[in-house]
Amino acid sequence: MTLRVSRLYGMDIYNDEGKFLGKVQEVVVDLEKGEVVRILTEPLASMSREDAKRILKEKSVLYKYVKSVEDVVMVAKQVGPSPPLE
Repeated sequence: MTLRVSRLYGMDIYNDEGKFLGKVQEVVVDLEKGEVVRILTEPLASMSREDAKRILKEKSVLYKYVKSVEDVVMVAKQVGPSPPLE
């Protein structure tokens, strides 16, 4: 599946149980691999390193859990804590 990253911004994010998780505010891209790594529900602009780590841990979804991107972003429900940041 190929789509423009800009299309993701502002989209609603729901898990596969229908729970609203937020709206896409930021997208983290691995430039070496050329792929999206995470989608965030809060912007990272002008904040401390600690706040950025908190948002990446608590307010983001790993893109590998995305099941579908159409009118909304549908993600698999994550079980357990978020994986450690790389």
